[in-house]
Amino acid sequence: MTDAKFPVPAAQYVRMSTEHQQYSLNNQSAAIQKYAECHGLTLVRTYSDPAKSGLSLKDRRGLRDLLQDVTGGNTDFKAILVYDVSRWGRFQDTDEAAHYEFLCKSAGVPIHYCAETFVNDGSLPSSIMKALKRAMAGEYSRELGVKVIAGQKRLAELGFKQGGIPGYGFRRLLVSENRTPKQVLAHGETKSISTDRVILVPGPACEIEEVREMFRKFTVDRLSIKAIARDLNQRGVPSIQSKRWTHSVVATLLSHPKYVGCNVFNRTTTRLGSAPVAVPRSDWVICPGAHEEIVDTKTFALAQEIRGRTVHKTNEQLLEGLRSLLAVKGKLSNQIIDECVGMPSSRTFGHRFGGLRRACELIGYDWRRNGRTADEEMLQHLRSLLASHGRLSKPIIDTAPRVVSSHKLRRRFGRLDRAYELIGYDWKKDLSKAQRKT
Repeated sequence: MTDAKFPVPAAQYVRMSTEHQQYSLNNQSAAIQKYAECHGLTLVRTYSDPAKSGLSLKDRRGLRDLLQDVTGGNTDFKAILVYDVSRWGRFQDTDEAAHYEFLCKSAGVPIHYCAETFVNDGSLPSSIMKALKRAMAGEYSRELGVKVIAGQKRLAELGFKQGGIPGYGFRRLLVSENRTPKQVLAHGETKSISTDRVILVPGPACEIEEVREMFRKFTVDRLSIKAIARDLNQRGVPSIQSKRWTHSVVATLLSHPKYVGCNVFNRTTTRLGSAPVAVPRSDWVICPGAHEEIVDTKTFALAQEIRGRTVHKTNEQLLEGLRSLLAVKGKLSNQIIDECVGMPSSRTFGHRFGGLRRACELIGYDWRRNGRTADEEMLQHLRSLLASHGRLSKPIIDTAPRVVSSHKLRRRFGRLDRAYELIGYDWKKDLSKAQRKT
């Protein structure tokens, strides 16, 4: 125990996903505060990730900031307090959790698990218990995922929609468990009562007419999918969420069984934070007659027959077309490919090569550089901003038009002051002047 007269400064990290109330941020903070008082520690900083899954680091801004501060030496604390091992993360690879803890420990900032029965002192019993707890935390997510997907499949078989946007021509209707209508949900709205359900209903008449017109042009006029998308954009018809129509969007609409009244679930899977993976059609959950149809079954079947007659190009033919497009445009993107007449859709490359990025790699094109602002260009923006304002700060950077954000600068150069150094700006000198004035 540390001398209470000289308490050691510590930071707390709290995280809550959507689990039990015992893991609320306030409850975690209360337990951590009690631990700190008993062990001669004083809390000086808090990092939090409210409503964030512990499966990965990607979306946990609080933990990323904590690791960045610790590894960069930008800390005013000597310890990190966490409620328990699962709050640090439910990583599916236990070595990932150990790696992040090691980064902190090697920087001289150890982690204390306040609610665990063992002391995190590096002893053999402690190491065994910690490894076991990490495995249990990951296994909890795996088991929960199996239960959740089973429940979703059962509800989908009953005709209830399981998350996601309704799609063009449809809206989401909130109903009670006995299907009594309540209200149409707007974009972004969710149900608040766990026993309520959601079903699809036809949307505005103008959207329904456009859907039927798309099927007519494809099955009767025999227009290509790209031609239909081009016509919609020229007429100014907004797509889903007011976006442009592309080959992929129109192709998905023309092939989705929901337009003949079927509720479909499990077309793709993203379990445990993994990238979306297409599921074989035999494993889809399909409930016919779940809602009112927009297109008749005969027209829908004809559309699928026409789509099945498409001439399939070889992999080399696809890649050669991609090379030619790159030579003309100088870069590649989903939109560039989808809008090119005579070029298969970006989704085709995804299905054939396991992703458009992989197809680009096969022709020697670095997809990661597409749309990425060069380091020198970012620094030049900073120089211009410094010349116009005479100084730099986070608010000045973030409010300036056409300048990359301070967050992007930190991600690119590690620290904002590192970017300042690269353009020769002495921010400490300006800070001293401002302090003397005050």
